[in-house]
Amino acid sequence: MVYRTIIEPFRIHSVEPLRLTTPEHRREAIEAAGLNLFGLHADDVLVDLLTDSGTGAMSRDQWAAVQHGDESYAGSPSWYVFLEAVQELFPFRHVIPTHQGRAAEKILFTAIGGAGKIVPNNTHFDTTRANVEFTGAEAVDLPIPEALEPSHEHPFKGNMDVDALERLLAERAADVPAVFVTITNNSGGGQPVSLANLRAVRAACDRHGVPLFLDACRFAENAWFVREREEGQGDRSVADIVREFASLSDGMTMSAKKDPLANIGGWLACDDDALAERCRTLLVLTEGFPTYGGLAGRDLEAIAQGLHEAVDHDYLRYRIRSTAYLGDALTRAGVPVVRPIGGHAVYLDARGLLPQIPPLEYPGQALAVELYLAGGVRGCEIGTVMFGRRPDGSEHPAAMDLVRLAIPRRTYTQSHVDYVIEVCTDVAARRDELRGLRIVEEPPALRHFTARFERLGAPSSDAVQRTCIAGRGTT
Repeated sequence: MVYRTIIEPFRIHSVEPLRLTTPEHRREAIEAAGLNLFGLHADDVLVDLLTDSGTGAMSRDQWAAVQHGDESYAGSPSWYVFLEAVQELFPFRHVIPTHQGRAAEKILFTAIGGAGKIVPNNTHFDTTRANVEFTGAEAVDLPIPEALEPSHEHPFKGNMDVDALERLLAERAADVPAVFVTITNNSGGGQPVSLANLRAVRAACDRHGVPLFLDACRFAENAWFVREREEGQGDRSVADIVREFASLSDGMTMSAKKDPLANIGGWLACDDDALAERCRTLLVLTEGFPTYGGLAGRDLEAIAQGLHEAVDHDYLRYRIRSTAYLGDALTRAGVPVVRPIGGHAVYLDARGLLPQIPPLEYPGQALAVELYLAGGVRGCEIGTVMFGRRPDGSEHPAAMDLVRLAIPRRTYTQSHVDYVIEVCTDVAARRDELRGLRIVEEPPALRHFTARFERLGAPSSDAVQRTCIAGRGTT
């Protein structure tokens, strides 16, 4: 008999206390942070869904692997354990360790980018776009049209628009140093890319002589969706599907803080000897020696063990189903979310929930702030704050205004998720009271991390009082 209950394929070995806060305390905290969730002290957050990057719980075996860490500067045994684990899934000739994914991006785009270059992607995420544009190159997003419709149930909304890629390469292949595909597509709702789509992208790249790279930090979740949704893939192992993704590409960047289940780390990998030499030179200048790349030996060991655990079917079945549990509950409650539910997060459709707030008044940020005020839940705006400003300084609405509720791996229980459902449905019931925001201070790049906001017309005092009362009831 198949039971409905989602059971965690692990037991809790140690616990970390959470601090329960009052609505008044949260209001003071978010005001002091300039209405920016990144500016909060983590102790003031009850359920932290800001990101799944580096926030998961390492396993017993990962902590045991940490004790095997060898801190030799060059040629550490831990390096060879790490290298073997990476190449078991991604058999590229050159593996270049970095302290996290954005360091791999910085090194790669410094080597291949520059003014006049153009880098297409199904959708660039924030640091990828920033690292492309920092070199003077242009970052171009080519998602399929269905990816921009939050309620559309396409099984592979992370796919790249291959016809659009063909047109771009036909005109400017000489200016394209690499085509990128992000698996899963984080900016577009954590949506997967199909093998069929990647094969088509590969064929387009081959026709125009352009290399194909993966931004592969959620590779295991993507492979699980392929196994579940793509015809002919249901009997394959996740590890085998991952190796096919690797075989279709010329290289990759990776944040080991996502699917590899580590708290820090990443790498850059490729088969091009000349490119690898240029990248290793930059690595030594900015990260460290090629056999540690800014990481301690213990981190290399933890990543290696995490890679083995990341492709375990029992873990992935639980991971994907537990995320869907949150998304399905919100859908039943009438809260608009990106459908189908992605792997690492549920994305609230802030533009759909708050039609009274225009995109340039940041409905995603307004919703994220209200979720924190109501129940201490910290999410992340994925919308016009993050992606609305162009390199020339102009501002335009992003394709969608979303709030990402990213689920840290192996960290929260079902009761935490049930609490998040209550907070979200409470805020949705008061949607008409929410107002937009304006930016009063922002940096020149990646503004969502440190920008400060102010409200554009506060809700009535009665509405504020109702928020406080609701908060007292749930904490």
